[in-house]
Amino acid sequence: MLIGARQIFIRFHGCQLSCEYCDSPESRSGKPPAACRVEKRPGHGDFIDISNPVTASRIGGILEEWISMSPTAHHSISLTGGEPLLQLSSKKEFLPVLRDLLPLYLETNGIDYETLAECVDFMDYISMDMKLPSATGMKEYWKNHAEFLKVASKRNVFVKIVVSNHTRICEIQQACDTILSVDENIPLVLQPLTTHDGKLGISGRYLIELQETASIPLRRVRVIPQTHKFMGLL
Repeated sequence: MLIGARQIFIRFHGCQLSCEYCDSPESRSGKPPAACRVEKRPGHGDFIDISNPVTASRIGGILEEWISMSPTAHHSISLTGGEPLLQLSSKKEFLPVLRDLLPLYLETNGIDYETLAECVDFMDYISMDMKLPSATGMKEYWKNHAEFLKVASKRNVFVKIVVSNHTRICEIQQACDTILSVDENIPLVLQPLTTHDGKLGISGRYLIELQETASIPLRRVRVIPQTHKFMGLL
C-alpha cells in the first residue's frame, strides 16, 4: 500500500515457515550468518560486513548517518526477514531506538500473534501475510491469521496474499471471511507470485478473476506485484 515510497530495510534471520516461493531463503535456513551486510550509502550497493549480533545502538548510529545524507528520502523502516517477530520477541530494545528515527513498518507472515501483542504499539504499519497452502506448499494457518489480524488491527494494517495459478477460489473466500470478521475496511493486496527466474506464476486472466472474487465482500482490494524485482533492486 506504500508502493513508490522508499524504505530502509532491516532484514532479520530466521523463519518458522519454508514457503516454496520464498525470495530470501538464506534468511530462514540454518545457523545465523556471522556477519550482517550493510550498505555504506543507502541504495548504492557498496556493502560492508559487520559482525553479528548487531546492537541496537550500532544500528541506530548507522541509520542516523544514512538519514543525515538524505533527510527526506526515506518514508519508514521496514522490519523484514525471514520473520522479524522471532527476533523481536527477545530484542524489543531495538524498537524505540528505531522508531525515534522513522516510522516502523512490520513485514510479517501473520502467525505469531502473541509476540505481536507484546510490540504492536511500536508499529506504525503492518504488512500481514496470509499464507495459502496452494502457494506455500505447507499447511493452513487460518486460526493464527485470524488472531493475528485482531491484534494488528490496532495499527495501520493491510493483508497481503501471494497468489499463483494454483490458488483456489475457496482460499480467497476464506481469506476474505477472515478479514471481514475483524474489519471490512482492512485493505487486501493480491501479489502475483514471482518465480526465481523473475517470471510471474499466475496468468493475468486468473489474477483478475481472483481480484473480482475478493472485491465482492471487501471494499479495498489491490493487485500489486513485487516492483523491486522488476527494477532490479535487492
